Amino acid sequence: MAFRAKMKVRFGDIDHAGIVYYPRFAKFFHESLEDFFDDELQLPYAKFLDIDRLGFPTVHLDLQFFSPVRFGDRLEVEVRIEKIGRTSVRWRHDIFVVGRDGPVVTGFITTVLVDMDSLQKREIPSWLRETFIRYQERCLENFASRDALSS
Repeated sequence: MAFRAKMKVRFGDIDHAGIVYYPRFAKFFHESLEDFFDDELQLPYAKFLDIDRLGFPTVHLDLQFFSPVRFGDRLEVEVRIEKIGRTSVRWRHDIFVVGRDGPVVTGFITTVLVDMDSLQKREIPSWLRETFIRYQERCLENFASRDALSS
């Protein structure tokens, strides 16, 4: 099963219309990525940045909005890996409001691995690539099983 970070929409996340201000979704995506590293990979993101001196800055962001999200909504942000390149990863984040069907927002984010000291891109190390591949395969197996059950 794909990792899901749990969070709640706070007052500071909404705009004058009473719905989540669209740039906040990028914040939710990044927070879910940090939780993914911490909880799913057992690799604290702070260690990744500060000790391993590696980072994944965003180089491309694509969002699709399906339904408004409001103050107090409880969210689950599903993190999947769409593609692993030599230096980049394309992530898919689906945001679900607990109690509603289907995602309310989907984001596709491309990140590039960089050395935190030089900010130069670098190749994804084999240990991390293998970890990502195992996670990606596990997610694909679970989605294939779920699709087979619903057919």
